Amino acid sequence: MKLKHLLLVPLCVAAVSVSAQKKKIGTAPAATSLPQPKLVVGLVVDQMRWDYLYRYYDRYQAGGFKRLLNEGFTCENTNIDYIPTVTAAGHTCIYTGSVPALHGIAGNDFIIQATGKSMYCTDDSTVVAVGSTSKAGQMSPRNLLVTTVTDELRLATNFRSKVIGIALKDRGGILPAGHTANAAYWFDDESGSWISSTYYMNDLPTWVKKFNDQKIAEKYLKQDWNALYPINTYVQSAPDNSPRYEGKFGGTEAPTLPIKTSELYKGKVGMIRSTPFGNTMTLDLARAAVEGEQLGKNVVTDFLAVSLSSTDYVGHQFGPNSVEAEDTYLRLDKDLAAFFSYLDATVGKGNYSVFLTADHGAAHNPRYLIDHNIPAGYWDDYKAVVDMEKLMEDKFKVKNLIRSMANYQVTFNNGIIKKEGLNIDALKQICVDYLQAQPAIAFAVDMQKAQTANIPEDLRTRIINGYNVEHSGVIQIILKPGYFTGHGSTGTTHGSWNPYDTHIPLVFMGWGIKHGSLTRQTHMTDIAPTVASLLHIQAPNGNIGKTISEALTQEKL
Repeated sequence: MKLKHLLLVPLCVAAVSVSAQKKKIGTAPAATSLPQPKLVVGLVVDQMRWDYLYRYYDRYQAGGFKRLLNEGFTCENTNIDYIPTVTAAGHTCIYTGSVPALHGIAGNDFIIQATGKSMYCTDDSTVVAVGSTSKAGQMSPRNLLVTTVTDELRLATNFRSKVIGIALKDRGGILPAGHTANAAYWFDDESGSWISSTYYMNDLPTWVKKFNDQKIAEKYLKQDWNALYPINTYVQSAPDNSPRYEGKFGGTEAPTLPIKTSELYKGKVGMIRSTPFGNTMTLDLARAAVEGEQLGKNVVTDFLAVSLSSTDYVGHQFGPNSVEAEDTYLRLDKDLAAFFSYLDATVGKGNYSVFLTADHGAAHNPRYLIDHNIPAGYWDDYKAVVDMEKLMEDKFKVKNLIRSMANYQVTFNNGIIKKEGLNIDALKQICVDYLQAQPAIAFAVDMQKAQTANIPEDLRTRIINGYNVEHSGVIQIILKPGYFTGHGSTGTTHGSWNPYDTHIPLVFMGWGIKHGSLTRQTHMTDIAPTVASLLHIQAPNGNIGKTISEALTQEKL
């Protein structure tokens, strides 16, 4: 009996020990929260060429672009891997990690191939404006076929994260904010107010109404656009009066600063888009959103997606070698410095993450290149349509077979082709043969045969990635370097595969970001998965990009 009791003692001790261990495990303190920034701010500078980071570097102040480069992580060789390189596709790619072939935003405008109907990227006739009676409010993200990283953040936090999109352009605010955003806001020229649509809300928040009541666009326009510094210090630009390359404002005699916006706008405040003050006003609203929505005060990460559109309007009008473009970037630099200082004070330095990139770049004006002995020129796409339609009519006795030449693509009038029983391959071959013989064109490619086209691999990839069967044309036109559509036009444009359109800046800064730089090739599609990795959330459901791991610190979980 004694031996039996002695044998039971260690078993009881062991049982007590195990019980105590289980109790200890069961009552252990809860795990610490997942490391995360309080706020992510995405900044897209519309039409910002990569070299603008350095072209005006000596003139930037410490707190703007220089702060991004000197405190953050810059990817020096980030490229867009599709065409056409336009605003809607660019903003969509940045936030989805996807390409037009998948996400469906095949251009700012595109043709729905099944119906022949022209569609603006964010058109939505089922909604109406909020904050205006203008048709500019009939917009939503419903044409977007995939999720954004902002959608994935909302999904990951059971919709507790707040997501706000802001841009002068509707597409610049709507597409980055995604399907599930709390709100997107854009500027309505007709009312002079920031508006939204019933997709998001039935009434503007009080903070937006208060902002609109200040009539800020008018206040800025009444100040006139004066050069920030003496004109003779703008040594990185062509002479200010360069009418061969620059477009002037209506009512002015020359494309020069100062521009008396106070006299020119005459109540039409949409003029602010084509001045640096459009960017200033956008960042004013971004600050109001941080305060009004208490962004960065949440228990989970919030996201503010801001697109700065005025750089695109100024670039299109004046071109990349103008004093006006340089002045716009110098002013944007000051605005960014002030915005970052505001975030430091409200959200806290080191508590937020920011990235800055662009939706596309821009070409030098062809006349400017020609005047400096660089091959360049213009391509008359209107004449090409007339010539090709005549060739097809002569052969098939049918008129109006081309529906559009938008996005450097030939889109046929499919309804007529079907009705007449025409052979579409024969039509395509007539167009390809004609286009390939034009001096300004490098390649004309049947989209469905791009994989076997005898062209450089990078071009094949860009065509395939940009080809959406439902929304793209049937022939992709590749112009020679230095060429774009027009008739000796001033200013600039974009849309091509060339580095001036596809090499974009990409800089990360703040929480979870290393300081450094990277020269290996990265891609626009890599931005969304990198942000997703930073936040420990799923990448968007159409993502084909890769995380830029070199930019991220290893936060301890």
